[in-house]
Amino acid sequence: MVSSPSPLSGIEPQNTTGILLCNLGTPDAPTPAATRRYLAEFLSDPRVVEIPPLVWKPLLHGVILRTRPAKSAAKYQTVWMTEGSPLAVWTEKQAKLLRGWLGEAGHRVRVRPAMRYGNPSIASQLDAFMAEGVSRVLVLPLYPQYSATTTASVIDAVGAWSRSVRALPELRFVNDYHRHPGYIAALAASVRKHWQQEGRAEKLVLSFHGIPERNVRLGDPYERQSRETATLLAAALGLREGEYMVTFQSRFGKAKWLEPYTEPSLIALAQQGTRHVQVMCPGFAADCLETLEEINQEVRKAFMHAGGKRFDYIPCLNDQPTWITALSELAQQHLQGWPTRGAT
Repeated sequence: MVSSPSPLSGIEPQNTTGILLCNLGTPDAPTPAATRRYLAEFLSDPRVVEIPPLVWKPLLHGVILRTRPAKSAAKYQTVWMTEGSPLAVWTEKQAKLLRGWLGEAGHRVRVRPAMRYGNPSIASQLDAFMAEGVSRVLVLPLYPQYSATTTASVIDAVGAWSRSVRALPELRFVNDYHRHPGYIAALAASVRKHWQQEGRAEKLVLSFHGIPERNVRLGDPYERQSRETATLLAAALGLREGEYMVTFQSRFGKAKWLEPYTEPSLIALAQQGTRHVQVMCPGFAADCLETLEEINQEVRKAFMHAGGKRFDYIPCLNDQPTWITALSELAQQHLQGWPTRGAT
């Protein structure tokens, strides 16, 4: 008896692995309209602003989104690259390089960049993976230190997408990599390279993005992980306690955020006689508005105005080979057990 052909014969099974490389987000253009759309999405996330909606929404739509977009757009214009937003440009490069690095290691995976707010969105990139036959996705947020305001929000976005999908891919998430040896080594290599070219400053300032102090009291591990990163980096560089300091930037609103704040700390250093500082932002995997405008423009100006003589900004890891190597090692660690050595 001749059996009938299977209704599934001839259909290639979906057996591909993808990595979703997630960053915070950026406006599509340095204009008030584009910035308003971006800020509306960003500041509407309850993970970012933990204020009751009845209180927050009138303030957001009645005041903040009427005044802040034009000011923020003007700042974006000072750092915008020919290819686009620095954050988007660097994240896309990191995704391409990561796929190449993993390919060199024998892993056949697809890698797509995604933004939690703005474009390309997490949902659109997951849809693209599904269209390509991807059946396993490693979600890798580019936040070295875990926070509910960042990493958990990425997980929320993946969850929101999953509610509209019938046949879900297998999913894994990277929570943090704040003490990953490759990440610490990449940071240390970046500082040493700067020292070789420019000499050493009196003080190395490690500026991390801030979060409200209340978040830490409620259990967010971000401050502890940030300080642990700083301690490991200082040890790798052979720095003594007085040769570096940890600060927190990008405070928003009137609530108390993690201290010490970056700009007041740099002003105080200048007023106390420190003439040369070097500043880096270990919590950012790619340069963006917060590093290029806030630190390298606003904080630089404040330090110099207060009496400082030299301010060096050490760029984020961006596309440095040591960093892409570390990112590849991190990805391979979390890909273990998945068949990634077949053809994509």
